[in-house]
Amino acid sequence: MMRTTLDIPEKLIAEAMTLSKAKTKNQLIKEVLEEHIKRVKRQRLIALKGTLDFNIDLDTLRGREDVKI
Repeated sequence: MMRTTLDIPEKLIAEAMTLSKAKTKNQLIKEVLEEHIKRVKRQRLIALKGTLDFNIDLDTLRGREDVKI
């Protein structure tokens, strides 16, 4: 854990706590940070759309070239 002092407008904290139903400021900040991290990771994955080639043959990849279905 890390202790940090932040200057956040009380009105902003109050609105965020109401919307999130967080019981404490610590819970609110933790939830907000976790959601932000998820959103950024999702955006990075979406940005990769069309840049990765998933057209792979699993049998060849696994060394099963002789397998016929």
